[in-house]
Amino acid sequence: MIKHYIKIAFRNLAQQKVLSGINIVGLSVGIACFSLFLLYAVSEFSYDRFHKNTNRIYRIVEWWQGEKREPGGYAWAYTPVAPAMKRDFPDVEYAVRLKGSDCLVKADNKVFHTSITFADTAFFQVFTFPLVYGNTQTALQQPNQVVITREKALLYFGTANVVGKTLELKTDTTFIPFTISAVAENIPANSSVKFNLLGSFEHIANDPMVQQSNLNWYMTIGMQAFVQLKPGSRLASEQNRLNLFRRKYYPDDYKPKKNPTKEDLIQTSFRLQPLRDIHMNPTIEGGNDPKNIWILITIAGAVLLIACINFTTLAIGRSANRAKEIGVQKVMGIRRNQLISQFLTESLLLSVLSTLIGLLLAEGLLPLFNQLADRQLTFSISRFPELAWLLLGLTLLVALLAGSYPALVLSSFKPIEVLKKKIRIGGSNLFTRSLVTLQFVLSIGLIISTIIILQQIAYMRTKNIGFNKENLVMINTERIDNKKIYPLYKQAIQHNAGILGVTASEMGLGAGEGQMGTGYRDYKGELQGVIEYPGDYNYLHTMDMHLIAGRHFNPALASDTTGAVIVNEALVQNILGTTPEKAIGIQILNAKGNRGTKTIIGVTRNFNFEDLTHMVRPQMFYRPAKFQPSRIFVRLQAGDPGSKLTLLNNTWKQLAPDAPFEYSFVDEKFDNFYKNENRWSSIAGWAGGISIFLACLGLFGLATLAALNRTKEIGIRKVLGATVSQVVGLLSKDFVKLITVALVLATPLSWYVMHNWLQGYAWRINITWWVFALTGAFAILVSVTTVSVQAIKAAMANPVKALRNE
Repeated sequence: MIKHYIKIAFRNLAQQKVLSGINIVGLSVGIACFSLFLLYAVSEFSYDRFHKNTNRIYRIVEWWQGEKREPGGYAWAYTPVAPAMKRDFPDVEYAVRLKGSDCLVKADNKVFHTSITFADTAFFQVFTFPLVYGNTQTALQQPNQVVITREKALLYFGTANVVGKTLELKTDTTFIPFTISAVAENIPANSSVKFNLLGSFEHIANDPMVQQSNLNWYMTIGMQAFVQLKPGSRLASEQNRLNLFRRKYYPDDYKPKKNPTKEDLIQTSFRLQPLRDIHMNPTIEGGNDPKNIWILITIAGAVLLIACINFTTLAIGRSANRAKEIGVQKVMGIRRNQLISQFLTESLLLSVLSTLIGLLLAEGLLPLFNQLADRQLTFSISRFPELAWLLLGLTLLVALLAGSYPALVLSSFKPIEVLKKKIRIGGSNLFTRSLVTLQFVLSIGLIISTIIILQQIAYMRTKNIGFNKENLVMINTERIDNKKIYPLYKQAIQHNAGILGVTASEMGLGAGEGQMGTGYRDYKGELQGVIEYPGDYNYLHTMDMHLIAGRHFNPALASDTTGAVIVNEALVQNILGTTPEKAIGIQILNAKGNRGTKTIIGVTRNFNFEDLTHMVRPQMFYRPAKFQPSRIFVRLQAGDPGSKLTLLNNTWKQLAPDAPFEYSFVDEKFDNFYKNENRWSSIAGWAGGISIFLACLGLFGLATLAALNRTKEIGIRKVLGATVSQVVGLLSKDFVKLITVALVLATPLSWYVMHNWLQGYAWRINITWWVFALTGAFAILVSVTTVSVQAIKAAMANPVKALRNE
């Protein structure tokens, strides 16, 4: 029987090639989109599951919560905490600290910039990173041993078998030889713990800062700590034991205070965060919000739903010509459940074909999607075994969703009415019209969202942020003798044509550059954070920032390096509670409430060194006496930067031949703040375009149904003298009404969603009415054009054929 159903299904597909082709194309596109987003979601939720003991590995985090503070965690660990946990808790099988650092690598007389991670010797007992060459038991035994990934081995030496070879690494001021003890397989993309080079923690144990942090339980040096618990341990959920541990080593935190401040009321504790939880937990610093993944799945589901709606309406349209066949089958005694099975088999066959084509289409679009999502995904069943079951379930679900309604409707026909042609299929059916309206609600909503996101991105890129970020080059000087090189480099380039200014700072600008901050007491006695920028005397001049009160730094005044600061308007308003003019000469209160050494000599206008999701925060500039610049800034004359970059590069090679010339443009660094918004706008734009395309296919199907149901009426109108344009208007007006209803429904929904999205930005656009009007006009134009194709065909048909049986 199944074989018979499949045979009939193929025959019907062959007989109605155009409608069947449209059906398969629409569903294939929907499945391709959903498959790509499904792959992305599976990849995101698969982080860190490849480790052998992943269920027993935890990261030590510090958890904060207070009366006026959102609960949250901090991932940087104190140096002595992990070893102390290993000593104090029998449940802890291994403890591993990880300390990352940038470094220069010298191999085969070439210099490379990369990063190195220093780890305790139990690293390979905790984490499952297979070694291509070497032994996990001995890889980190010696202080000057290093493990290198296959990718870096091939880059540095041209071969992966490099065990025993020597690398020279520079993490501070000098190159130190390291022996390669092992070569690790490349780190999986879905790993929260990553390394290019892996060294022994013993190598940095004698570093003065590490030694100091080992004695100071409140000092952090950018380190993470992990523990692996013994099988059956419940330590991660036994918060009382962890609280007693903290009380033992931080007794001062639990002593009562006479006049507690807001900060004193913050409750701090240690918690153990599951390794698998790191990537998708936004309450811990650095974690991602799974809400974004579900939004993507919702968008993809909306596109797939539109495709399924098309499948349903077009299936009814294709079956309209089979009404006589169904009537004859019923007269011959076929049961309704057999008809339902037949139609569901056809639906399943179309679904399987569409899934196969959709997966091929998804594979072809994967490079574009990877670029969009900033990932390196592959349709790998071995890597993501759950993907096979999800795709199989998707195929069956689509077949059921898209095929059930046509099967139930068509199998319910009464044979006499079918044979007398009294059946009216779908054209004026409230259900099918509702489906098409839903399609356009989703499509219009996605397009409106795309326009608003693009408007916000354009606003953020063009807004005056208080300094000139254009034509500004930032050079990394972290791994050179910057105190010596910077003045020589500045002297060598500043008088060349096209160089408008040279300065330096201990902090970079733009995405990924980090910040320095210190707490100061405001005029109400509360502690507020202030962002600090240690820079050269001419830093503000080179940044093109303007003072509204006071003066700039003066190299001739020794006092300007011992406490003089220039602050922004936000600091004057929020911390001092005064005006810029009155702020000059004021000493800012330090965290203890005492007059510190920071004396204000100038006030600059507010500026945004952060992304525009933040309001401008209190900020200050100062010129430290012991200036160690990590970034050099060069202001270029507008125009082609090629020759000037060549000058900068050549001068660098003369002064720092052992360090690579690493530069970036500050405007591009600021654009990187909005990579996520760019990604969302592209995703919403593609989804909106695809949904409009699919919705138009649905309209084409509904127009086909309408033309079939009104064949006689059109024939009579033609005989009575109706023109083609009148017939087109007759068939189009109902669909214009549907699109208008969809616009009315989509407008408040999309406004609500995008209004809430914009609340995440301190600086944002206003949503304007023309966005909705333009989108509605576009949707109506596209829909009328689509319907007109079928309407003109119906209007041009010979009316005699429609009326010959009357």
